[in-house]
Parts: sequence; C-alpha cells; structure tokens
Amino acid sequence: MRDNKKCDIFRGEWVPNPKAPYYTNNTCWAIHEHQNCMKFGRPDTDFLKWRWKPDGCELPVFNPAQFLELVKGKSLAFLGDSVARNQMQSLICLLNRVSYGVDVSPTPDEKSTWWSYPTHNFTVANFWSPFLTKAEEADPNGPTMTGLFKLYLDEPDANWTSQIAEFDYVIVSAGHWFFRPTKYYELDRLVGCHYCLDPNITDLTMYYGYRMAFRTTFKTLYNLKGFKGMTFLRTFAPSHFENGEWNKGGDCVRKRPFRSNETRLEGINLELYMTQMEEFRAAEKEASKRGLKFRLLDTTEAMLMRPDGHPSRYGHPLNVNITMYNDCVHWCLPGPVDTWNDFLHHMLKMERGRPSASEQLHLSERMKRV
Repeated sequence: MRDNKKCDIFRGEWVPNPKAPYYTNNTCWAIHEHQNCMKFGRPDTDFLKWRWKPDGCELPVFNPAQFLELVKGKSLAFLGDSVARNQMQSLICLLNRVSYGVDVSPTPDEKSTWWSYPTHNFTVANFWSPFLTKAEEADPNGPTMTGLFKLYLDEPDANWTSQIAEFDYVIVSAGHWFFRPTKYYELDRLVGCHYCLDPNITDLTMYYGYRMAFRTTFKTLYNLKGFKGMTFLRTFAPSHFENGEWNKGGDCVRKRPFRSNETRLEGINLELYMTQMEEFRAAEKEASKRGLKFRLLDTTEAMLMRPDGHPSRYGHPLNVNITMYNDCVHWCLPGPVDTWNDFLHHMLKMERGRPSASEQLHLSERMKRV
C-alpha cells in the first residue's frame, strides 16, 4: 500500500468487493424502516458489493475493533438531518460485529439518540438539526406541501449548542432540507426568503440560507466556551432523481455505480458543494488560530457516483401512500454510506501521527520568532 498521507482518499472509483456487506438487516437492529431496502423487497443485491478505491492508494475497510481502540475514552456527535443519522446508524451496525451499544439517550426523542460502548468508554450521539440554525415551521404545507420554515440564520440551534461542548469529535452536515421554502431572519428581522412566493419578500435563493447556516455553525463551534473537539464537515451527498422531480415521478433505478468519467459535479450539486467548501476553508483558518482542528470528510464525489444506492420504492411497504414514494435522497443500509465510516476511520488513524492544533500553533509562533 502506498503512503496514504500523500494520497487524496476522496478521489477515486468504486470497484467490486465480493466480501461486502459486513452486516445485514438481520444482524443490525439500528436500520430505520426507510433505509431497510432488503426488508421491503429490493430484488438486486449488487449495489452492496462495492468499495471505494482512491486513485493511487488503498482505503482500508472499516475495522470495528481498531476503531473502538482509536476512540477509547472519546465521544462523537453527528449534527444534521436524517442523512447524518444514516451515518451514525451505519457506524452502530459496523461496530455490532465486536460490541453492542447501550442506549443512554437523555430524552425519548428518536431523532436525537445517544449510545454508549462501556467496554471502551466511547459515546456516539446524533443531534437532529436539519437546518443547523434555529428554525420554526410557519406553515405545515407551504408552497410545495413540504412546509414553510422560518430560519434564524444568525442563531445556532439550541438543540445542539447546549450539549456539544463536551464532545471530542463533531461531524457537521446538512443539505436537502434547504430545498424547502424558507423565510430568512437575521437579528430577528426578515431579510429574504427561498421560494416563499411572496412578491413583497426578496428571494435570496437557498444558497444564501445554506451559506449562512454553515457560517453560523462553524463560528459557533470555534467560539464555543469549553469546546476543544475536532470538527468534521461531511460534504453534501447528492440525490439521484431521473426522469422527473421527486414529486413528479422521478426515480433512481440504476443497478451499478457510475465511473468517474460517466458523471460530473454540476448545477445545484456543484453550487452547494462549493458553498460548503468556501465556508469550511474560512472557518478552518479561524479555528486554527484558536488551536482547534477542522477536517474535511469529502463524500460528495463518491456519492455522486452511486445512483444505485438509494431505497427508491423499497424504503416502505409497496401499498402505502407517502409523500416521497421513490426515495432517491436517503441511502440503503447496508450500502454506500458505510464508506463514510471507512473515511472517518482512516482520518482518525492519520490524526494519531499529526501534532495537535495547539502544538501546530505553538510551532508556528516559534518559527515566526526565529
């Protein structure tokens, strides 16, 4: 294996992996119904048999025993929407091969759960915060029947700010909720909206809300009293509706991944990704001045190439009437999301060989004086 420190693990191809998957819906209780594609009759299984191969090196498959040793005495939080929860559920399923988590959730809310691994004094939690900032539902229907929300773009969501300081690792992500109609507030004043269809309100587009939500979140984390943890940005995972939009017959029926030369990041996906990257790079600089680490968990390219990994019609019983019948947003478990934890495991291993942010800051200051 080549030196992974000099390899961009986020650029590569999906290659066959006959050994996968490493858990099933029968061996893992953490899979929610809408991700349980096998339970609801998905007929093909080839989508399970792939692994990510970076250009120029190898990405080791997740090793649960080794991972638990890396995070011994630590805590990890997933902050975001149901796709963030996807990753936590994947992690729980992968760890089940060697250790079972104990539910230590402080509330009965299934959207925000905590799990403890007593053998390694490790805690993993997810905080439900689909907009990352403070949000209120103004109209359950709204212009598109998906709700109209008020977003307070300069106020972080208290659901996570009140508890996040104690965590050693925080994985931040957000995406598809920002497509919904929203009104934007700053300093408690209405400043614009996205698709609110009110002629008296300036439509600032969803990109404005997306940018400001990440800016506020990152600024909150690097200024948060007592927070000494490492922040990861898990980048946007594109949906794959074809032959129509999500509510107009669109579906995702492909049976294999794209090759890198068969698709490209463009349009809305590119704009959202670049917005995240710009805000991340600015925050990374500010965080380093404070001795804090910000790291990039760049899943966008790999997931752009996985149109085969969504539940489609197999995330629910076939005879039910639900809003998004063909789900091309979420991901089957097991499935491509498991690779996000391959990335995470590898990144944590690499961190073992790096000086801490405070040590890097100290060395930088010393070099300035020399």
